[in-house]
Amino acid sequence: MSKVDDLRQQALRQLQEFEVLMRNGHFDYGNGYHGRVYLNPHQLFRHPSTIWRLAQDLLDVLPGELLDRTEVVAGPVMGGALLAHTLAGLLDGRRALTHPPCSFAPFSSRGDHEFFLRTFYARQMSGKRVLIADDVRNTGKTFERCATLVRSVGGTVLGTVEICDRLEAVTDAGVPNYALAEYKAPENYPAAECPMCKAGEPVTSF
Repeated sequence: MSKVDDLRQQALRQLQEFEVLMRNGHFDYGNGYHGRVYLNPHQLFRHPSTIWRLAQDLLDVLPGELLDRTEVVAGPVMGGALLAHTLAGLLDGRRALTHPPCSFAPFSSRGDHEFFLRTFYARQMSGKRVLIADDVRNTGKTFERCATLVRSVGGTVLGTVEICDRLEAVTDAGVPNYALAEYKAPENYPAAECPMCKAGEPVTSF
């Protein structure tokens, strides 16, 4: 088993042990889909040491060339932004002191996954190479929307990264995607066709 494979299996065990990976629920992902599995960002970020440990491992599975070229790490609020901020700091810790510091930028939200970039961060991204991070990849639509925002302000998207990929993406950002852990979850359902809703099963809240 390779070091990368070992890191990925270890990360999946940790996600289950820390009750980050929630299964057998009825979750509304806020993007038009429902499903049985959810990566709980509140549990993930409750202890800062947890996200720092996982972010270190995530950097270890990313190609060195990708890390060398990254100038900005960006992520959607809240989970993605917290991960992106941690990755940017840890990435600088691995670089020579003479290397220009890595920047961080959050994608703000107006609700229902309608993301936007504040003017300050939009200016920061112009002409820069950007790595987009999120805690989990479900349908891939969040990454796609964030990548569109980066390109609209003149930035270049290098790749997308996440702690856990549910292997159910229906779209992508047009760049390589990298995950620390992979978990093949049960099928997602369009909200209007959700069998849990039809059976009267309440949406899981926490």
